[in-house]
Amino acid sequence: MPIPVPHSISRLPSATVYSLPNQVRRGQCFGCCRFLGGTRKSKFFSSCSVTTDRDGQVEYDVEFPRDYFELLRQAKESTELALKDGKRLMEIEFPTAGLESVPGDGEGGIEMTESMQLMRGFCDRLIAPEKATRTRVFFPEANEVDFARRSAFEGTTLKLDYLTKPSFFEDFGFVTKVKMTDRVKPDDEMFLVAYPYFNVNEMLVVEELYKDAVLNTGRKLIIFNGELDRIRSGYYPQFFYPKLAALTKTFLPKMETVYYIHNFKGLKGGTLFRSYPGPWKILRKVRGRYICLHQQEEMPSLKEVALDILPSA
Repeated sequence: MPIPVPHSISRLPSATVYSLPNQVRRGQCFGCCRFLGGTRKSKFFSSCSVTTDRDGQVEYDVEFPRDYFELLRQAKESTELALKDGKRLMEIEFPTAGLESVPGDGEGGIEMTESMQLMRGFCDRLIAPEKATRTRVFFPEANEVDFARRSAFEGTTLKLDYLTKPSFFEDFGFVTKVKMTDRVKPDDEMFLVAYPYFNVNEMLVVEELYKDAVLNTGRKLIIFNGELDRIRSGYYPQFFYPKLAALTKTFLPKMETVYYIHNFKGLKGGTLFRSYPGPWKILRKVRGRYICLHQQEEMPSLKEVALDILPSA
């Protein structure tokens, strides 16, 4: 069944690509790889910086996606490369209210529904049919599993499961955690976790899933739109959420962010973008095209991008 994806983003116009010098290597944003504005004299740093592959051959980095169909293809290819490199704990994060949207642009329930639709599209691309019955998709709550079976995941052979179940005090933010060892089956090979951020207990259960069912096994775990930046940035005060804050030292450092988009609004706005195994790139849209302002190997903090890199670019 075709899965709809948000279509509010217009396609970016194509640009002329010229040959690259052989000495270009990873860590450089070169304006020589693309000329924007119609003439060779108009050089800008572009998101098509290049890298060298494992054989020493020059190749392009991934460009910012033109739409959600291209985004899903890029995310799938990045995940496949990470799996080949032996990564077992991975993160995929991008906005669902539009490729240029920021957190809060969309209504929470609608964003989750769009994430569900996009996750189904990602699963259809990544997981071979013969692997579907050995792949378990966890949703935050049992009620969402029922909704998924009636909507985006209708007809799937993927195993649908949940992290938490409602309790009597649900209206006050309390839920009952599910023991992960009771949910996992011996033939499970991969786990995908859908947007575990609405309740703080959800990410703690994800850590439990990793420790009990992934660590020291051959299984893989992918977190899909988990808004982990809330934990990285200290959004949850350590005094009130000590277990959640501890994840920045015990859990998140083990994670490979294989695909990531985060937008910053304002006059000096831009986008933090990464597609594994490429570098982290800070982009800005200029006259309808994305240019690369800066790139580095390690993930910068959102505060560093917003207060240091973008204002000085």
